[in-house]
Amino acid sequence: MKYTKLGKSGLNVSKLCLGTMNFGVDTEEKDAFRIMDAALDAGINFFDTANIYGWGENAGRTEEIIGRWFAQGGGRREKVVLATKFYGDMSDKNDG
Repeated sequence: MKYTKLGKSGLNVSKLCLGTMNFGVDTEEKDAFRIMDAALDAGINFFDTANIYGWGENAGRTEEIIGRWFAQGGGRREKVVLATKFYGDMSDKNDG
């Protein structure tokens, strides 16, 4: 895996980022766990999520799945750089 610095932070992130927006929607939790494990094993340490993933009444489901994956231990949380959104409306006028 190739890595690059994240801005001026000195943090090394994989040049490939695992997008998680379908976790809990089109991808069941057990499959999402398998995908995240495989990504980490391949050296991908950069995951992307957002509080709206899961969509509509399921918004936040993706983050819940990632949280349960982290909770399994094994250094998962310490090994992953988790990106999320910080600009733009995610669900209503107060979430921008």
